[in-house]
Amino acid sequence: MKKQHFIALLIVILFGTAKLNFEQRLSEANRAAFFHGAKLDLSLRQQIGQAGFLAALGGFRSVVADFLWIEGHIAWEQTRWGRMALLFNDATTLQPRNLMFWDISAWQLGWNASIAALNDVHQPDKARRIETQHQYWKAAEDVYLRGIQNNPDYYYLYEMLADLYRDKFQDHLKAFEYYDKAARFPNAPIYEKRMAAYQLSYVPDREKEAYGLLLKYFNMGEKEHLPELLTRLQYLENKLNVPASQRVQLTPEDLQELKNLPNRENISPAQGGGNPDKKP
Repeated sequence: MKKQHFIALLIVILFGTAKLNFEQRLSEANRAAFFHGAKLDLSLRQQIGQAGFLAALGGFRSVVADFLWIEGHIAWEQTRWGRMALLFNDATTLQPRNLMFWDISAWQLGWNASIAALNDVHQPDKARRIETQHQYWKAAEDVYLRGIQNNPDYYYLYEMLADLYRDKFQDHLKAFEYYDKAARFPNAPIYEKRMAAYQLSYVPDREKEAYGLLLKYFNMGEKEHLPELLTRLQYLENKLNVPASQRVQLTPEDLQELKNLPNRENISPAQGGGNPDKKP
């Protein structure tokens, strides 16, 4: 009898050791893949129901996530912003490496939901409408930050968060920081560096640094002589009192392009309608 107990105990120990090693390797693999926010917890169980929860546990995470995404899209069409946010959150929890899920979730909150809140005819108090609008901006910021946490190896969500800081928060320093982070990825588009320099040019006491960066891009050739870059260079030369002999020499084509633009030198990109040269 004692021998049987010893064998049983040995089997349990060996099984437990093997299980622990497997779970450790699985945890390490998840960390290597940046699955920081994918937790099948009780809140998710309450949202998707028992059948969906079991399906997710059974290896059908992507199927359940797609279903939730469709439900969230329907909630968006019905302007049920709270339900939409919950459904999109569950979809990103199940598929944290899907960049589109993170991006669209944040965009719907930061742009569509926030605009709807500001124009809410059922809320006569303008201060409350503005407060709710800002809450949606913060919610969008949180989505992008969690998306970056789960996908730190790709530039795209860094750029989208920078757009949010630029267009909504008017926080040019944070916009610069995240465009700059995006630009450091080897597969990032060339415009990321320009976008970072543009935003830096709006930050007090950083104008000289921004001027040096923009001047470097200008000297790379005519393909870099884009309207926003020319406009910011002229503004900074005036701001920094750069001697006339040291200012950039614009071509007739450059001057004509600037002549056709409205006076935008002292306004932010968001107020001026965005940056027309952002996409290649």
